[in-house]
Formats: sequence, structure tokens, C-alpha cells
Amino acid sequence: MADIQIRPITQAERAWVALLSSESWGSEMVVAHGDVLFPAELDGFIAFAGEEKSGLVTYQIKGDACEIVTLNSLKPNLGIGSQLVRHLAGIAREIGCTRLWLVTTNDNTNALRFYQTLGFHLRALRPDIIAEYREIKPEIPLIGENGIPIRDEIELEMDL
Repeated sequence: MADIQIRPITQAERAWVALLSSESWGSEMVVAHGDVLFPAELDGFIAFAGEEKSGLVTYQIKGDACEIVTLNSLKPNLGIGSQLVRHLAGIAREIGCTRLWLVTTNDNTNALRFYQTLGFHLRALRPDIIAEYREIKPEIPLIGENGIPIRDEIELEMDL
């Protein structure tokens, strides 16, 4: 694993988070479980390799649950995403959360593999819901990774 330092997002880095969100998801907003979220307005952590930003996780806490809203590893296969998720899980435990969860889409096979490897379990499937989300966010493409049509939302969860 890379030597990574992780620290909370500062106010000065909010514009960078918004830009990264736009580059990664086609706009500064994400739609998940029917909610419209703006990662640049959420709590989160940035991973640094030296002085270089190398990853980001944004999240929200509701009750005893911590939701990962976005996760970006800007240097794949160095363990940055895993370190960010583990760091967030530790923080969530410290503040009394009992579960860590997230949603992704059916085409995102890399995320499905990644999160299950970290110990997440599939918890819910919302078939064909992405068509409704496109009414809110038309930037969601019809076809995603590996030529797979983007149709369904999948919820994954880990007990803390």
C-alpha cells in the first residue's frame, strides 16, 4: 500500500471536490436512493500521497448509519480507496454508527467487487430506478462500464 495521509476536507478544497464530482459523475450532484446530493457540501476526507491529492471519500451520517456518498481513488491499485473506506469506518464507529453503507449502479462491477472484498454485503436492489433518476439528472448515461446498460441501483452495507 502507498504511504498515504488522510485528513478532513477543508473549506478551501470544496471547489476541488466539486470539480472532481463533475469530472467523475457528469455534474456536481449525485442522485442516490432518490436523494439529490452535492459532494462538495458534504463531510469527507482527502487522501494525500506527499502533497498530491490522491483520493476522496464523502459521506453523510443519518442516525446510526454512515453513508459513503462518493469514493474516488485517483491512483488506482495502490490501496487508496481501501484506506479511505477503512478510515471512514473507524471514524463512524467512534461516533456511534453501527453500519456503513452505499449505493452503486448495476454496471459498476469494479465497485461491486471492491466493496465486497472489503466486507460489504448486498442489501437491496432497486430495479429500473435509474430511469427515474435521469429525470432529475439527465447526465446519467444509458450505457456504463463494459457496455452494460445502467438500470438498477444496488445497496451495499457493512456492520460496524
